[in-house]
Amino acid sequence: MSFTAAVRSVLSQYAQFGGRARRAEYWWFVLFSILVGIAANIIDVILGTDSSGWGSGGLVSVLLNLALFLPGLAVAVRRLHDTDRTGWWVLIALVPIVGFIVLLVFFLMDGTPGPNRFGPSPKASELSAPGWA
Repeated sequence: MSFTAAVRSVLSQYAQFGGRARRAEYWWFVLFSILVGIAANIIDVILGTDSSGWGSGGLVSVLLNLALFLPGLAVAVRRLHDTDRTGWWVLIALVPIVGFIVLLVFFLMDGTPGPNRFGPSPKASELSAPGWA
């Protein structure tokens, strides 16, 4: 899955929490979020909307974070579904340090092969798409 295809997929499923998401889809969207976050911080500094210093959350950054929160949460839940875990596991992020490490491990794991309780494997549908030999 390419960078643009992953971002397009996540944004087209803006608040869809059902189904599964591949590692590539999740991590490309994380990279996209980081890059547009950096751009938003730069715009905030240029416009002067970052009132208390670099990267503290100006108007553009806050609006961007609000816009990307729901699709980011949805793709995280779908990524957990791909590893055959319920989306409620995202709440472990509330546990300092340990929660972040546990989620990082889950997000880095390969998805379960074949269908699971959350749907068919996204790998199978991508491999069977036209153009794959």
